[in-house]
Amino acid sequence: VDRTEVIRTCINPVFSKLFTVDFYFEEVQRLRFEVHDISSNHNGLKEADFLGGMECTLGQIVSQRKLSKSLLKHGNTAGKSSITVIAEELSGNDDYVELSFSARKLDDKDFFSKSDPFLEIFRVNDDATQQLVHRTEVVMNNLNPAWKTFKVSVNSLCSGDQDRRLKCIVWDWDSNGKHDFIGEFSSTFKEMRGAMEGRQVQWECINPKYKAKKKNYKNSGIVILNQCKIHKMHSFLDYIMGGCQIQFTVAIDFTASNGDPRNSCSLHYIHPYQPNEYLKALVAVGEICQDYDSDKMFPAFGFGARIPPEYKVSHDFAINFNEDNPECAGIQGVVEAYQSCLPKLQLYGPTNIAPIIQKVAKSASEETNTKEASQYFILLILTDGVITDMADTREAIVHASHLPMSVIIVGVGNADFSDMQMLDGDDGILRSPKGEPVLRDIVQFVPFRNFKHASPAALAKSVLAEVPNQVVDYYNGKGIKPKCVSEYESSRTLAP
Repeated sequence: VDRTEVIRTCINPVFSKLFTVDFYFEEVQRLRFEVHDISSNHNGLKEADFLGGMECTLGQIVSQRKLSKSLLKHGNTAGKSSITVIAEELSGNDDYVELSFSARKLDDKDFFSKSDPFLEIFRVNDDATQQLVHRTEVVMNNLNPAWKTFKVSVNSLCSGDQDRRLKCIVWDWDSNGKHDFIGEFSSTFKEMRGAMEGRQVQWECINPKYKAKKKNYKNSGIVILNQCKIHKMHSFLDYIMGGCQIQFTVAIDFTASNGDPRNSCSLHYIHPYQPNEYLKALVAVGEICQDYDSDKMFPAFGFGARIPPEYKVSHDFAINFNEDNPECAGIQGVVEAYQSCLPKLQLYGPTNIAPIIQKVAKSASEETNTKEASQYFILLILTDGVITDMADTREAIVHASHLPMSVIIVGVGNADFSDMQMLDGDDGILRSPKGEPVLRDIVQFVPFRNFKHASPAALAKSVLAEVPNQVVDYYNGKGIKPKCVSEYESSRTLAP
């Protein structure tokens, strides 16, 4: 990707060079760092000594914000040497500003009545072109108009550069579309921020023609900015780097329609060399989520089977058969628990998924009491068939849409999954049986067969791409800020 500067004669170097990498939550982005010692008269790597390397994922770096690991040389640790990587987000500044303008004593351009003023604000680009940012409404017949407050993103107002010139023009509206020019002034976002603490900022509105011709011309009116408020929009990385953990839970369908696991046609058949579709989907999605969960312990449940010792049907049993602690150590732990529980179960039915959604929703609603962004829940449901408790499931999803959680459903096998598409809400708003709409779209459904011949990465990408927005929508919608607003956050806000 890139190489830092060389730091001479130093065994504890701190490199100043920044590497810019694109971050994708839905991909495993593996990185390798290598440290080399360059001989004094040479900057090339040919003569350099390799001091050690370190491999990790970008997800690990951003979820810890500061990652330290030993340097390895030919598979062994290279003495006591270590490398520390610190991440900060280069945000595409999504903050937005609320501005409220008025004017007084504008020139009167109308013969029989007073002017009908409106204001236009343009951003002046680097190539001197002008881009209209906002046009206010027209205030009829008034030389002292107060225009409505409006919101605009910092990006569109000044491309994140607060010293960029903004050109503002006041017009007198005309029904024939030939509006009369009243006057103009120029400003910057930096100057507008002066109106933040209840102060006003004002500009003289100048008509250059009059200024050139008339000796005693002062101005064509005064434009006043009554208030400027900045609203901070937090990004997915703000929450992750602020310490928000992704709590990942798996639920696996053990209904009879999967076929007897001992039979090689079964969707649950454990092939010695080839993982079945359940395992492929679990590993593809789990491998990404695990980087964002510090304890790497994942609750794993099954539904639709009769379980020992009484062989009663259960729709939310722990696959390690430990109801008090359904957590498995790492994705590998989930895989092992799944493989060892299969011979002990009787596959049965029906396919009810509401109980498992309610179970995770219970944990997520306990989380809401903290009023902070510390845990967000992702439930991965792997199922082979048509849901039997559709009404309850819709009810459960509508309830869950008010909580810090998302539901991912992967359809395994060749059943008809048309019902599932309805839960996804992409085609229209999902409603509970009572008609209550979901607060936010939290379900992503993907049929595994679309990815049969693709890489696991492609499946994960399709399934997880919506998660960052779902996390941000939830916390921003509730007005919850990232937990510890980090040092880097203060450096990227628009410092006055």
